[in-house]
Order: sequence, then structure tokens, then C-alpha cells
Amino acid sequence: MPNIKQARKQARNSEKRQMRNRAVRSRTKTFITRAEKLVFAGEMESAQAAVAESIRALDRAAEKGIIHPNNAARRKSRLMKKLNQAQASSAEGVEEEVAEAEEAEEKAEVAEAEAAEEKEEKKPKAEKKQKAEKKEKSK
Repeated sequence: MPNIKQARKQARNSEKRQMRNRAVRSRTKTFITRAEKLVFAGEMESAQAAVAESIRALDRAAEKGIIHPNNAARRKSRLMKKLNQAQASSAEGVEEEVAEAEEAEEKAEVAEAEAAEEKEEKKPKAEKKQKAEKKEKSK
């Protein structure tokens, strides 16, 4: 423990700052982990909001000197990279689903067209039968 009055005061203030900085650092880490969980879960809308909140917290911490500005920049970059990769993969998945749906629609249309052709082919046969039956009745 320091003996000089000013050193004692400095130690007290340092302890207060340390407590405050620890809380800000912890809150920032919480925001980041929450955002990462949402990104990996695939909830893109809520993940974007959480990432924005994390970036705000990192900027505030860097501005106050709690973390180094380069540390904040690195964390923001990594977080955005994860978000962008997740969005790209979900966009690819959506494109594949759309392509599959279009293929299914085309197959259904082809099947309907074939069924309609078969019905048209059967109609002449049915008409021929009716004509044949009429001839037999008339005889």
C-alpha cells in the first residue's frame, strides 16, 4: 500500500477505473458472443442488429481507451466477415431452393401437358366407339 497521500488517491481511482473498464469489456464480449450465436443459428435479421450493437460497443470501448483501437477494428472485421459469409451461404441456399421450385413447376407443367394429350387421344377412340355402337344399333 502506498504511503504518500497522492499515491493512495491514485490507487483508489485506479481501482474504480479498473472496475468500470472490466464491466465495459465484459458487456462488449457479451454483445459479440450474442451476435456470433445468431449468425451461426442463421437468423440473419436479428444477427444484423446484434452485429451493429456489437460494433457500437466496440467503438465506444475503443473511444474511451478501454481497448486499443486496433483491437476493436480487428474484432469488428472478424465479426463482419462471419456475418457476410453466413449471408452469402444463406443466399446460395435460397437460390438453390428457387431453382428446385422452378424445376418442380416445369415438371408439373410437362406432366399436365402429357395428361391433356392422353385425354385428347382417348377422345377420338371414345368417339369411334360411340359411332360404332350407333351403327350396330341402326343395323
